[in-house]
Amino acid sequence: MSTRDPLRFLQQEATRLREENRELREELTILRSSVRVLSALQDLIHQLTPDTDVIALLDDLLASALTVLGASDGSLLLIDEDTSELVFAVVHGEARDSLTGYRLPPGQGIAGWVATNRTPLFLRDVRNDPRFYPQVDETFGFQTRTLACVPLLDGDRVLGVIEAINKISDREFSPEDHDLLMIVAQLAAVAVSRAETFTEQAD
Repeated sequence: MSTRDPLRFLQQEATRLREENRELREELTILRSSVRVLSALQDLIHQLTPDTDVIALLDDLLASALTVLGASDGSLLLIDEDTSELVFAVVHGEARDSLTGYRLPPGQGIAGWVATNRTPLFLRDVRNDPRFYPQVDETFGFQTRTLACVPLLDGDRVLGVIEAINKISDREFSPEDHDLLMIVAQLAAVAVSRAETFTEQAD
């Protein structure tokens, strides 16, 4: 005869299901809100003018993406074509103030690998990956655990990369996260490319 208390089991199961439903409702609310924001940002990008603050636009784009992905930190890095370094142009999270403007040596780290190979990377355990560049974490007192990184592409040209770091609750980045980050990277690449065109026309 089973020693398990059926009533207690059902009560525990009901509590678990209520908690799951609450989490799902919260995720759905965040998702709907962020999709609206991303849609609005897409409209702004397509209506870009020479007076648009592109960095502020990219900042909003990254913030919306991190909210949907459930990641605590993230950054958008652009290539300095004179030096081939990746520059942290937009940063969200605890290292925002200190990391903005920091430069990665050409090809270094996961961001450098993604830019060089034009290939996204989604890593569950960053610190055991040989491409990881620990100097950023060590310099800024940060701890990267999980990471998603995709390139910003303008045709055959690489403009930079976008990273989402440390998914909340240390979950893995999912295939859906991959698809969303690719869309965000595409929007960011369009914004950067259009801003460059305006600058060239002004010169």
